[in-house]
Amino acid sequence: MIDLDGAVRELTEARESGKPCPPLRGRLLPEGDVASAYQVQQRQARAWRDRGERRVGAKIGLTSRAVQESLGVYEPDFGVLTDAMAVADGAEVPLGRLLQPRVEAEVAFVLGADLTDERVTTVDVIRAVDHLLPAIEIVDSRVAGWDISIVDTVADNASSGLFVLGTAPRRLADVDLRLCGMVLEHAGEPVSVGAGAACLGNPLHALAWLAGTTARAGDPLRAGDVVLSGALGPMVPVTPGAAYEARISGLGSVRTCFSREAQ
Repeated sequence: MIDLDGAVRELTEARESGKPCPPLRGRLLPEGDVASAYQVQQRQARAWRDRGERRVGAKIGLTSRAVQESLGVYEPDFGVLTDAMAVADGAEVPLGRLLQPRVEAEVAFVLGADLTDERVTTVDVIRAVDHLLPAIEIVDSRVAGWDISIVDTVADNASSGLFVLGTAPRRLADVDLRLCGMVLEHAGEPVSVGAGAACLGNPLHALAWLAGTTARAGDPLRAGDVVLSGALGPMVPVTPGAAYEARISGLGSVRTCFSREAQ
Protein backbone atom coordinates (compact mmCIF):
# COMPACT_ATOMS: atom_id res chain seq x y z
CA MET A 1 0.00 0.00 0.00
CA ILE A 2 1.22 3.50 -0.86
CA ASP A 3 -0.63 6.42 0.67
CA LEU A 4 1.37 9.54 -0.17
CA ASP A 5 -1.42 11.88 0.88
CA GLY A 6 -1.77 10.10 4.20
CA ALA A 7 1.97 10.32 4.88
CA VAL A 8 2.03 14.05 4.09
CA ARG A 9 -1.03 14.60 6.27
CA GLU A 10 0.39 12.78 9.29
CA LEU A 11 3.79 14.51 9.10
CA THR A 12 2.12 17.89 8.70
CA GLU A 13 -0.21 17.25 11.65
CA ALA A 14 2.77 16.18 13.76
CA ARG A 15 4.61 19.42 12.97
CA GLU A 16 1.58 21.56 13.73
CA SER A 17 0.34 19.75 16.82
CA GLY A 18 3.70 18.93 18.39
CA LYS A 19 2.63 15.30 18.72
CA PRO A 20 4.79 12.77 16.82
CA CYS A 21 3.14 10.25 14.54
CA PRO A 22 3.80 6.50 14.29
CA PRO A 23 6.42 5.28 11.79
CA LEU A 24 5.29 5.52 8.17
CA ARG A 25 7.05 2.39 6.90
CA GLY A 26 4.92 -0.66 6.42
CA ARG A 27 1.81 1.39 7.10
CA LEU A 28 1.56 4.29 4.64
CA LEU A 29 4.75 3.66 2.68
CA PRO A 30 6.30 0.29 1.74
CA GLU A 31 9.44 -0.81 3.53
CA GLY A 32 12.48 0.33 1.55
CA ASP A 33 10.51 2.47 -0.92
CA VAL A 34 12.82 5.48 -0.90
CA ALA A 35 11.39 6.87 -4.15
CA SER A 36 7.93 7.22 -2.61
CA ALA A 37 9.48 8.75 0.52
CA TYR A 38 11.10 11.47 -1.59
CA GLN A 39 7.72 12.15 -3.21
CA VAL A 40 6.29 12.76 0.27
CA GLN A 41 9.20 15.09 1.02
CA GLN A 42 8.67 17.01 -2.22
CA ARG A 43 4.96 17.47 -1.57
CA GLN A 44 5.73 19.01 1.81
CA ALA A 45 8.38 21.27 0.30
CA ARG A 46 5.86 22.54 -2.26
CA ALA A 47 3.40 23.27 0.55
CA TRP A 48 6.05 25.26 2.44
CA ARG A 49 6.82 27.23 -0.72
CA ASP A 50 3.14 27.91 -1.31
CA ARG A 51 2.80 29.42 2.15
CA GLY A 52 5.71 31.78 1.50
CA GLU A 53 8.84 29.96 2.63
CA ARG A 54 11.89 30.37 0.41
CA ARG A 55 14.21 27.49 -0.45
CA VAL A 56 17.74 28.42 0.60
CA GLY A 57 19.60 25.15 0.16
CA ALA A 58 19.79 21.54 1.24
CA LYS A 59 20.98 19.29 4.03
CA ILE A 60 22.71 15.96 3.70
CA GLY A 61 22.04 13.17 6.17
CA LEU A 62 23.28 9.64 6.81
CA THR A 63 26.89 10.53 6.09
CA SER A 64 28.19 8.32 8.90
CA ARG A 65 28.90 4.71 7.99
CA ALA A 66 27.72 3.55 11.42
CA VAL A 67 24.37 5.32 11.04
CA GLN A 68 23.95 3.96 7.50
CA GLU A 69 24.53 0.42 8.72
CA SER A 70 22.05 0.88 11.57
CA LEU A 71 19.35 1.74 9.01
CA GLY A 72 20.46 -0.83 6.44
CA VAL A 73 21.39 1.72 3.76
CA TYR A 74 24.65 2.48 2.02
CA GLU A 75 24.30 6.01 0.74
CA PRO A 76 23.29 9.38 2.24
CA ASP A 77 19.95 11.11 1.97
CA PHE A 78 19.00 14.76 1.68
CA GLY A 79 16.33 17.29 2.58
CA VAL A 80 15.32 20.86 1.79
CA LEU A 81 16.34 23.95 3.77
CA THR A 82 14.07 27.00 3.83
CA ASP A 83 14.49 30.47 5.26
CA ALA A 84 12.00 29.59 8.03
CA MET A 85 14.48 27.02 9.37
CA ALA A 86 17.35 29.50 9.83
CA VAL A 87 18.27 30.63 13.35
CA ALA A 88 20.71 33.44 14.06
CA ASP A 89 24.04 32.58 15.71
CA GLY A 90 23.53 32.66 19.49
CA ALA A 91 19.77 33.16 19.35
CA GLU A 92 17.45 31.27 21.70
CA VAL A 93 15.28 28.59 20.12
CA PRO A 94 11.81 28.11 21.65
CA LEU A 95 11.37 24.42 22.46
CA GLY A 96 7.81 24.67 21.23
CA ARG A 97 9.10 24.89 17.64
CA LEU A 98 10.41 21.33 17.88
CA LEU A 99 9.27 17.86 18.88
CA GLN A 100 12.34 15.73 19.69
CA PRO A 101 15.35 17.96 18.99
CA ARG A 102 18.96 16.91 18.82
CA VAL A 103 22.03 18.92 17.81
CA GLU A 104 25.05 18.13 15.69
CA ALA A 105 27.97 20.14 14.33
CA GLU A 106 28.58 20.38 10.59
CA VAL A 107 30.41 22.22 7.84
CA ALA A 108 28.17 24.49 5.78
CA PHE A 109 29.08 25.16 2.15
CA VAL A 110 27.83 28.32 0.46
CA LEU A 111 27.93 27.98 -3.31
CA GLY A 112 29.13 30.66 -5.68
CA ALA A 113 28.22 28.79 -8.86
CA ASP A 114 25.58 26.35 -10.09
CA LEU A 115 26.30 22.60 -10.09
CA THR A 116 24.14 21.31 -12.94
CA ASP A 117 26.18 18.38 -14.31
CA GLU A 118 24.95 14.91 -13.42
CA ARG A 119 28.52 13.61 -13.17
CA VAL A 120 30.31 15.86 -10.71
CA THR A 121 34.01 15.74 -9.91
CA THR A 122 35.84 16.95 -6.84
CA VAL A 123 37.29 19.78 -8.92
CA ASP A 124 33.78 20.83 -9.94
CA VAL A 125 32.63 21.21 -6.35
CA ILE A 126 35.84 22.96 -5.26
CA ARG A 127 35.35 25.53 -8.00
CA ALA A 128 31.69 26.02 -7.06
CA VAL A 129 32.23 26.67 -3.33
CA ASP A 130 32.37 30.36 -2.46
CA HIS A 131 32.98 30.00 1.27
CA LEU A 132 32.50 27.81 4.34
CA LEU A 133 30.79 28.42 7.67
CA PRO A 134 30.59 26.42 10.89
CA ALA A 135 27.06 25.17 11.49
CA ILE A 136 24.86 23.55 14.09
CA GLU A 137 22.00 21.53 12.69
CA ILE A 138 19.06 21.10 15.04
CA VAL A 139 17.67 17.83 13.78
CA ASP A 140 14.18 16.71 14.69
CA SER A 141 11.81 13.85 13.96
CA ARG A 142 8.08 13.90 13.51
CA VAL A 143 8.16 10.11 14.07
CA ALA A 144 7.54 9.01 17.65
CA GLY A 145 10.61 7.96 19.61
CA TRP A 146 12.94 8.51 16.64
CA ASP A 147 11.80 5.04 15.50
CA ILE A 148 12.93 5.63 11.92
CA SER A 149 14.04 3.73 8.87
CA ILE A 150 15.40 5.25 5.67
CA VAL A 151 11.81 5.61 4.42
CA ASP A 152 10.69 7.47 7.54
CA THR A 153 13.57 9.93 7.63
CA VAL A 154 13.52 10.72 3.89
CA ALA A 155 9.77 11.36 3.96
CA ASP A 156 10.31 13.57 7.02
CA ASN A 157 12.67 15.86 5.04
CA ALA A 158 15.73 13.94 6.25
CA SER A 159 14.71 14.60 9.87
CA SER A 160 15.35 18.31 9.46
CA GLY A 161 14.51 20.91 12.08
CA LEU A 162 16.42 24.17 12.16
CA PHE A 163 19.97 25.29 11.41
CA VAL A 164 22.40 27.85 12.79
CA LEU A 165 25.29 29.30 10.77
CA GLY A 166 28.40 31.04 12.03
CA THR A 167 29.11 34.54 10.79
CA ALA A 168 32.82 34.50 9.85
CA PRO A 169 33.22 32.93 6.38
CA ARG A 170 36.37 30.99 5.50
CA ARG A 171 37.83 30.10 2.13
CA LEU A 172 37.97 26.44 1.20
CA ALA A 173 41.68 26.65 0.43
CA ASP A 174 42.38 27.67 4.04
CA VAL A 175 40.74 24.63 5.69
CA ASP A 176 41.70 20.95 5.64
CA LEU A 177 38.19 19.54 5.63
CA ARG A 178 39.25 15.93 6.10
CA LEU A 179 41.32 16.55 9.20
CA CYS A 180 39.48 19.50 10.77
CA GLY A 181 38.58 18.63 14.34
CA MET A 182 35.22 19.38 15.93
CA VAL A 183 34.06 19.70 19.50
CA LEU A 184 30.48 20.42 20.54
CA GLU A 185 30.20 21.71 24.11
CA HIS A 186 27.41 22.15 26.65
CA ALA A 187 28.19 24.13 29.81
CA GLY A 188 31.87 24.08 28.87
CA GLU A 189 32.03 20.29 28.66
CA PRO A 190 32.47 18.31 25.42
CA VAL A 191 29.35 16.32 24.52
CA SER A 192 30.34 15.36 20.96
CA VAL A 193 33.70 15.24 19.21
CA GLY A 194 34.67 14.33 15.68
CA ALA A 195 36.39 15.42 12.49
CA GLY A 196 35.72 16.03 8.82
CA ALA A 197 36.67 12.47 7.95
CA ALA A 198 33.51 11.25 9.72
CA CYS A 199 31.43 12.80 6.92
CA LEU A 200 31.87 10.32 4.02
CA GLY A 201 35.63 10.62 4.47
CA ASN A 202 35.53 14.33 3.61
CA PRO A 203 32.61 16.82 3.53
CA LEU A 204 33.52 17.59 -0.08
CA HIS A 205 32.55 14.01 -0.97
CA ALA A 206 29.13 14.61 0.56
CA LEU A 207 28.69 17.80 -1.46
CA ALA A 208 29.70 16.02 -4.68
CA TRP A 209 27.19 13.23 -3.97
CA LEU A 210 24.38 15.74 -3.41
CA ALA A 211 25.28 17.79 -6.49
CA GLY A 212 25.12 14.75 -8.76
CA THR A 213 21.96 13.38 -7.12
CA THR A 214 20.00 16.63 -7.36
CA ALA A 215 21.16 17.27 -10.93
CA ARG A 216 19.92 13.84 -12.00
CA ALA A 217 16.60 14.61 -10.31
CA GLY A 218 16.27 17.80 -12.37
CA ASP A 219 16.65 20.19 -9.41
CA PRO A 220 20.36 21.03 -9.27
CA LEU A 221 22.17 23.05 -6.65
CA ARG A 222 22.41 26.74 -7.48
CA ALA A 223 24.70 29.66 -6.67
CA GLY A 224 23.81 31.03 -3.25
CA ASP A 225 22.61 27.69 -1.89
CA VAL A 226 23.62 26.69 1.63
CA VAL A 227 24.50 23.01 1.94
CA LEU A 228 24.85 21.36 5.34
CA SER A 229 27.29 18.56 4.62
CA GLY A 230 26.46 16.12 7.42
CA ALA A 231 27.50 15.55 11.02
CA LEU A 232 31.15 15.54 12.07
CA GLY A 233 30.34 13.68 15.28
CA PRO A 234 27.46 12.04 17.16
CA MET A 235 24.23 14.00 17.55
CA VAL A 236 23.20 14.99 21.07
CA PRO A 237 19.67 15.19 22.55
CA VAL A 238 18.76 18.75 23.54
CA THR A 239 18.45 19.64 27.21
CA PRO A 240 15.86 22.36 27.93
CA GLY A 241 17.55 25.63 28.88
CA ALA A 242 20.92 24.47 27.56
CA ALA A 243 23.39 26.32 25.35
CA TYR A 244 25.59 24.50 22.82
CA GLU A 245 28.72 25.78 21.09
CA ALA A 246 30.45 24.02 18.20
CA ARG A 247 34.07 24.74 17.36
CA ILE A 248 35.57 23.43 14.15
CA SER A 249 39.30 23.88 13.55
CA GLY A 250 39.93 26.37 10.79
CA LEU A 251 36.29 27.46 10.71
CA GLY A 252 35.67 29.03 14.10
CA SER A 253 32.60 28.61 16.27
CA VAL A 254 28.81 28.80 16.27
CA ARG A 255 26.38 28.78 19.18
CA THR A 256 22.73 28.15 19.94
CA CYS A 257 20.60 27.86 23.06
CA PHE A 258 17.13 26.63 23.95
CA SER A 259 14.32 27.90 26.12
CA ARG A 260 13.59 26.02 29.35
CA GLU A 261 9.98 25.42 28.40
CA ALA A 262 7.89 25.30 25.25
CA GLN A 263 6.84 28.79 24.24
